[in-house]
Amino acid sequence: MKKRLLVHAVWLAGIMLANPAHAIDITGWGGVGSYGSLGANGVVTAPPSGDSQYGWVSTNGGVSGVGLGLGSETNGSVISSPLFSAETNDLLEFYFNYVTSDGAGYADYGWAKLLDDTGNDYALLFTARTTPGGDTVPGFGMPALNATLEPASTPIIGGGPSWSPLGGSSGSCFSGGCGYTDWIKASYTITDPGMYALQIGVVNWGDTAYDTGMAFDGATIAGIDIGGDGPAPVPAPATMLLFATGMISLAGARLRRNKST
Repeated sequence: MKKRLLVHAVWLAGIMLANPAHAIDITGWGGVGSYGSLGANGVVTAPPSGDSQYGWVSTNGGVSGVGLGLGSETNGSVISSPLFSAETNDLLEFYFNYVTSDGAGYADYGWAKLLDDTGNDYALLFTARTTPGGDTVPGFGMPALNATLEPASTPIIGGGPSWSPLGGSSGSCFSGGCGYTDWIKASYTITDPGMYALQIGVVNWGDTAYDTGMAFDGATIAGIDIGGDGPAPVPAPATMLLFATGMISLAGARLRRNKST
């Protein structure tokens, strides 16, 4: 029993030191169509945030009536975070990665926008759109953006992208424009205090073949995770080491006290 206590303390310390990354929590998010969470898969690597998983939406399994109302949307999916509180000058940050198997004149697109507490549009943060040439982000022929993007513009990394949320379209490509953008960082400074929700969506354009999706991660407001219960802050290495040392010392003290009695 005495040895077990010490071993448990060492094991717990090792777990804390070896697993600093967390996974995005979308259990509190809601949406329509096809969405979920996933780890590194195909062309979509683990996100720059350091999380072990990211969220995604895809037109594969999408529904009608989704989109920004530009005219030729057929089906798609959308997901929104729970409402979160923000103050003036709070910084909203997140990462996204647009992935498409469509091309030529089928200009599928994705977007992220900020909604107010009544569900109305507050700010269009970014757009991404399939195009045979030029930049995929920001999307051509779409409303102006409000977020700052890093990098500021992104041509597609071409080819038939392999990514499981695309379903049967994974690895396929219809003409020019297929591929993925890789991870892009979006930043937006809140101008009015209030309650907001982050919405992310993607749609097919002109047909329902050759699907498109969006990966997203690292959504924070003023450095605090958005949605779900939010993962606990990751302690700095020195803090984890101090905690681990304390656990081991506590176990040692327990053993010494037991011996003295």
